Amino acid sequence: MDQQPKSVLCFGDSNTWGFEPATAVRYPWEVRWPGVLQRELGGGFRVIEEGLNGRTTVRDDPAVAGRNGKDYLVPCLNSHQPLDYIILFLGTNDLKKCFSVSAKEIADGVGILARIAQASAIGPGGRMPTTLILAPPPLGRLTGYAEAFEGGTAKSLELGARIREIAAELECAFLDTAEVIATSDIDGVHFEPAAHETLGREVTRRIITLLQKGNRPQMNTDEHR
Repeated sequence: MDQQPKSVLCFGDSNTWGFEPATAVRYPWEVRWPGVLQRELGGGFRVIEEGLNGRTTVRDDPAVAGRNGKDYLVPCLNSHQPLDYIILFLGTNDLKKCFSVSAKEIADGVGILARIAQASAIGPGGRMPTTLILAPPPLGRLTGYAEAFEGGTAKSLELGARIREIAAELECAFLDTAEVIATSDIDGVHFEPAAHETLGREVTRRIITLLQKGNRPQMNTDEHR
C-alpha cells in the first residue's frame, strides 16, 4: 500500500484565506501562503486551508457571527482527521478596539487553541498532532482599518513575544512571522503576494525540519537566527 501523504491544517484568518489589500478579493490558490506551502512540500503532503476573514482566537465578534476560532476548531479537526500538523495563525483580529484585550490575553487565546489541538489525538494512529504556532506581524500603516484597530498597533508590537512565551510553555513549534514578512502599506493588515511567497517557503522549511527531527518541538525558538 502506498504511504498516505502527511496532512497539514492551516487554521487562520484573512491572511490565510488570502485577502488582497488592494482589491478586497481573494488571491488565487497558488499565490496564497498555504498554496505556496503545498507547492514547496510537494505530493508527499496534503495542505488543508482553513482561513476565515475576521476570525479571532476565542472571541465572538459583536458585528459578525461565526468568527470565534475556538468554537470552530474542534469540529474542524474532527472533519479533517487524521492530521499530522496543525498550524495556528491567529491573533490579528483580536487587536480590534471592540475586544479591548491585551497582547497577553490574545496570546492566552492562542494557547487555548494550541491546547485543544494537542489534546485532540487526531493524528495518525490516534497520536497527538504536531502544532506549529505562527505569531502575526505587527500592524502597519492603517488606512481603512484605522478606526477598527484603534490602539492595536502598540499591542501588535508586543504580540510576537507573548505568543513565543505560550509556544515555549506548551512545547509547540513557533515562528514569529515578523522576522520574515510585514503587512502591506496598502492597508497595514493584510499581505502582498511577495509576503505570501516568503511565508509559504519559511513554513515549508519549518515543517521539513520538524519532520527530520521526528516532530519533536525543538522549534519553539526561531532557527533562522
